[in-house]
Amino acid sequence: MEVSQYLDIFIDESKEHLQAINENLLLLEKSPEDLGIVNEIFRAAHTLKGMSATMGYDDLANLTHKMENVLDAVRNHKLQVSTDMLDVVFESVDDLEAMVHDIASGGDGKRDVTSIVKKLLKIEQGGAAFDSSLQKSPDTNALHMEYDEFEEAIIQQSKDQGFECYEISIQLHSECVLKAARVFMVFEVLEKYGEVIKSLPSVEQLENEQFEDRFTVAFITKETASSLKDKIEKISEVVQADVSETPRKAVEDIMLAQEEAALKQDTPVEKKETKTVNEPAASKAAASNKTIRVNIERLDSLMNLFEELVIDRGRLEQISSELNHPELNETVERMSRISGDLQEIILSMRMVPVETVFNRFPRMVRQLAKDLNKQMNLEIIGAETELDRTVIDEIGDPLVHLIRNAIDHGIEMPAERKAKGKNEEGTVKLKAYHSGNHVFIEIEDDGAGIDKEKVLEKALTKGIITKEQAASLTDGQIYELILASGFSTADVISDISGRGVGLDVVKTTIESLGGAISIQSEFGNGSKFLIQLPLTLSIISVMLVEIGSEKYAVPLSSIIETAIVQKEDILNTHAQRVIDYRGKIVPLLFLEDLFEVPKEQKEESFYSVVIVRKGDKMAGLVVDSFIGQQEVVLKSLGNYLSGVFAISGATILGDGQVALIIDCNALIK
Repeated sequence: MEVSQYLDIFIDESKEHLQAINENLLLLEKSPEDLGIVNEIFRAAHTLKGMSATMGYDDLANLTHKMENVLDAVRNHKLQVSTDMLDVVFESVDDLEAMVHDIASGGDGKRDVTSIVKKLLKIEQGGAAFDSSLQKSPDTNALHMEYDEFEEAIIQQSKDQGFECYEISIQLHSECVLKAARVFMVFEVLEKYGEVIKSLPSVEQLENEQFEDRFTVAFITKETASSLKDKIEKISEVVQADVSETPRKAVEDIMLAQEEAALKQDTPVEKKETKTVNEPAASKAAASNKTIRVNIERLDSLMNLFEELVIDRGRLEQISSELNHPELNETVERMSRISGDLQEIILSMRMVPVETVFNRFPRMVRQLAKDLNKQMNLEIIGAETELDRTVIDEIGDPLVHLIRNAIDHGIEMPAERKAKGKNEEGTVKLKAYHSGNHVFIEIEDDGAGIDKEKVLEKALTKGIITKEQAASLTDGQIYELILASGFSTADVISDISGRGVGLDVVKTTIESLGGAISIQSEFGNGSKFLIQLPLTLSIISVMLVEIGSEKYAVPLSSIIETAIVQKEDILNTHAQRVIDYRGKIVPLLFLEDLFEVPKEQKEESFYSVVIVRKGDKMAGLVVDSFIGQQEVVLKSLGNYLSGVFAISGATILGDGQVALIIDCNALIK
């Protein structure tokens, strides 16, 4: 079978299954008695194993199989959920993720997993010892096995379709030498007439001869009990085969027990099977066909083509206004409306929930809390909030660093928190929400907060600010000093993070996306990092301005307002020209000087000014004239021009001219 065509689907689905396993393992740690969670993990692992085997990734399939055996022991009450067991399963999931990432990057998915396999086998054998009475007892009273909901559903559906389900207990000769071979022969005979859905002991234990001389299988078939008995007892070394029918009321008993337990807890029971039966076939088909997988490269190509269409739309609008032909104007207006709707659809197709980034954090927080001997709780709010995939791709690492920083340096040790009258368990809140054309992400902790005096002292020592500057800084500006390059208030360098070490990279990454980061803190009560990000980076709304004979674009997201300022209203302070803007002193930046635009003789008595903001800092950009608002396509300048000061990209206007897009964050910095 040619499997290369299915590789992308395999990688995507494998990542989804591994994420589901991670999430459910975290839930299982909180509710170790909930077998429903165990079944969900088992199903995801089982699917992953089958996919891996089909694609030929044997190491991946084998490790998943070993992990599956441990989960099977848990759901069959042979093994109890413990922190140590979960640690080993989490470690095996890490190895599985590494294999999938290797496959995604063009590798063969091979990995040395000897160590983790030994750990899994040790746990599984511990479960076998825990359930040794079931394995060793030759008593026929032990023939009836326990089934989980999934297996009960299979049995019930089989019976509804005219099949019978038997429990077959096979007794081998006490002096049988090759027991595993006899088991294989029994299974080979049975699989000619039906399907084995379960065995006791497990198939793995039967293969390794980890049983005495009796084993039991659950078997679905249309054969009669007497016929099966005759066929099995013809196999050499089989002394006896006892065939009994599986109790028909098993499913009803389990559902009744669930309903009784739910009534005691005053919680509604979700009758999944009833709902499925009552659903019309058409609605089920519709539900399964609501989504389709599309390669992200196709979406990128679609976006690039539409960007060219936006440029041509601008050109058509300009030609239409120059010719002033009624029918042409009407057609262009209609095309603009349709292309606007098309733009919204294409942008929405590229939107991805931040959940894809947030999903990795619960597992990370669990491990960090364990490494640091802290008690941690991560609250995630607004994971369904959507962002453009280009922003999603870049925002993951900054968030990882901020969360690690909050846990390591924000949250105190349990004893210290208790002494302060706080809950011993620290809380980190990760929140995402929309506001206008931006997405805001908050990382808030209830830890020690930031010591302003310590930050100022370090900043002065490092020469980041002067004493004169320190005297005029607001609290927010002091907190933002920790984002400076090389700044750290940590007394001891930590492997986890350092308050400030690397935060300059966080700031740089966020600002390169057209976003901003601000900090709020209350010493002793915690900190909050607020990240503001644009919804998309591809098509942006700008204000076009003219400087000399050149045109520039200022992103609307940075603009507060435009103003006409009389020359006599300009003040001079510390060799800097400023204006009084609504009670605030705002510095003026003359773009013709900054960008070295050829000057023209002008005798106007006023300046055209664009007031822009970055966080709580403002500046006035002095231009020659305003052209108007427009939606433009943001194009990269390329690697050769990546270091150009205060220019984030360029766009092609309707008249074919190139306009540079101004990076207001860099100007204000």
